[in-house]
Amino acid sequence: MKFFIDTADIAEIRELAATGIVDGVTTNPSLIAKSGRDMIETIAEICDVVPGPVSAEVAALEADKMIAEGRRLCEIADNVTVKVPLTWDGLRACRTLADEGKMVNVTLCFSANQALLAAKAGATFISPFIGRLDDIGLDGLELIEEIREIYDAQDFDTEILAASIRTVNHVKDCAKIGADVATLPPAILRKLAEHPLTDKGLDAFMADWAKTGQDILKG
Repeated sequence: MKFFIDTADIAEIRELAATGIVDGVTTNPSLIAKSGRDMIETIAEICDVVPGPVSAEVAALEADKMIAEGRRLCEIADNVTVKVPLTWDGLRACRTLADEGKMVNVTLCFSANQALLAAKAGATFISPFIGRLDDIGLDGLELIEEIREIYDAQDFDTEILAASIRTVNHVKDCAKIGADVATLPPAILRKLAEHPLTDKGLDAFMADWAKTGQDILKG
């Protein structure tokens, strides 16, 4: 499963990209606003740091303007993925941009039928928001399973990008049921490496090493 970072914070992206486990980045108008920076400038800098897909969302609601904005965003860098909402206008924009060879991430997906439409429209990625479904008492992971079953049965190439991930268990479960990508807030990505027994074991090893008085670099 690929890991995308869900942020527009350049410092966070640089730090996590240095680990070699970051495959892409997703942004949205809220994240750009939080960064306080110019959108075009921010996306360009992110694309320079991360060679994988970088989702940049259109601001328009009407198809023709979405298409125009998507084309403008794709001028920033070759790895820009145009993010459009799962509306009829968004699907129309997706079809046009996909036919032009551009990557498209169809976002705000909350049902398997919506995901089916996005794949038919040529989406590169479909973004089901599992955390938001959990928030209203539904099962976000069940939606991932349904989409996986449909895409496999119909032989669609659209990748399932699990979004609105709230916990490390969301990540594990998405990997188990076949999500192609998980887009994670930086804090969740960092937590994947944490375990109290790892910390306890490391403390014991370091204490024992200190007793030897040795230094690997000086030995």
